[in-house]
Amino acid sequence: MTTTDLDAGFRRRLLDGMAAAIRRGGYAETTVADVVREARTSRRTFYAHFADRQECLIALLHESNTKTIARIDDAVDPHAAWETQIKQAIEAWIAAVQADPPITLAWIREVPALGTGARRLQRETMDAYVVMIQRLTDTPGLRAAGVRPPTRSTAIILLGGLRELIATTVEDDADIDGLAEAAVHAARLLLGPRA
Repeated sequence: MTTTDLDAGFRRRLLDGMAAAIRRGGYAETTVADVVREARTSRRTFYAHFADRQECLIALLHESNTKTIARIDDAVDPHAAWETQIKQAIEAWIAAVQADPPITLAWIREVPALGTGARRLQRETMDAYVVMIQRLTDTPGLRAAGVRPPTRSTAIILLGGLRELIATTVEDDADIDGLAEAAVHAARLLLGPRA
């Protein structure tokens, strides 16, 4: 095993340790000691990979959102009717939330208060979601149905509303599946055919 492989392995363990600590008590209560305990490594190893716990969180959330975007991309059949494609995208996003609600909640609630590095992550990730929505809605089939890629502003309105709906549902410990119908309906209204 090379040094690079060892470093990648330690980094993976630390990210997994951060995720486990957040699942147990939320990010606000998570310390570096919690992360290294979960990762079964040392503080020295932690600081060899991350400047602080916030940098570790940002790396974890970047990875999580990248996976969610890929999951949504993979779920959408570009040959299906536009209504079906929207439903597929929303259901894939909800499935990603159900896979790890505490991490999603950390992304939505914790990141806005964490300063410049976290703000950059928030903007870059929001931009990646906007690009995904615009790409998914820019196909010949959807254009033939009268669907056009939304403006950046419209996509941000959709994303912001869905994020808040997801966050309040997770905070209320309510049924995440139950929000699918309302989310699909709102997305169809915002993204559907325009004259």
